[in-house]
Amino acid sequence: MFKGVALAVLAGCATGDVGTKTAIGGMGGAALGGLIAAAAGGGGTGIAAGVIGGALIGGLVGNVLDDRDKRMAAESRNRALETTPSGKSVAWNNPDSGHSGSVTPVRTYQSGGTYCREYQQTVIIGGKPEQSYGTRAVSPTAAGK
Repeated sequence: MFKGVALAVLAGCATGDVGTKTAIGGMGGAALGGLIAAAAGGGGTGIAAGVIGGALIGGLVGNVLDDRDKRMAAESRNRALETTPSGKSVAWNNPDSGHSGSVTPVRTYQSGGTYCREYQQTVIIGGKPEQSYGTRAVSPTAAGK
């Protein structure tokens, strides 16, 4: 369904292709991503990255995951990218829906003065893992991970 879809954020980090199955849930994901980034003190770049990243991920899974799934996935992604060393996964699990997933930061780098982290995200829906990849701007503190 979503396998092999590349995701990216445009906040000074490298960009990638967005899959064709992005429509439902994009706006909700954008709003949630922006709110989480703002609450985390991400500043203008962080909020923009959260909005764009939330829109892309929300568009991919918006028609399958419920609100709690989306919130848990977004919180897991933000925690992984801001506080988790590369190669370590942050998992989430919603026992009510049976959906789960994880986010693993892969690489941290700097592009045009912006710190960026590449990551892999896996969402398990109906027992089938769906993977996506992305890059997101992060705080300088997260870049030390």
